[in-house]
Amino acid sequence: MTKIDPSYYLQNQPNSRQPSPELGKNEFLEILMVQLQNQDPTKPMDDREFISQMASFSSLEQMTNMSASIDKLVQSQLVSPVIKYSHMIGKEVSYQNYDEETGKKLDVESSNVIAVSQKEGWAILELENGKKIYADAILEIRDPDTENDNATQSTVEGPDKSEGSE
Repeated sequence: MTKIDPSYYLQNQPNSRQPSPELGKNEFLEILMVQLQNQDPTKPMDDREFISQMASFSSLEQMTNMSASIDKLVQSQLVSPVIKYSHMIGKEVSYQNYDEETGKKLDVESSNVIAVSQKEGWAILELENGKKIYADAILEIRDPDTENDNATQSTVEGPDKSEGSE
């Protein structure tokens, strides 16, 4: 006679269902479907009540989508400026140069980016010419590896900052 494996006993089976205190759109639809299936055929659900429940479902779905969008936005904001601007290393950038003493505008200068650092949450590009500029001070970006001389214009929004130093 063969023996029954004790791992098959009901008491040894893992409890795989984890109840959730949240009511999501799938749970809402399940409840609505059960309600429709079990209604009294002689007294069907009121049209207004049904429309109200569908509006609630639509609202729930929109709030869920908005929550997911906000989560994505927060995650994108958490990316370090160093990582965000690391692709700039090796690129030639043009920027407005300022007189350090008077703050007066000088000529637009160009130089290659050799490193990216961060100061108070702002990305600082270190250039071959020894200057350090904020990433939002860039006027133009060029890829020195390309044969043609087409430049990519870059407009970065942020506070107006001239040269920065750490």
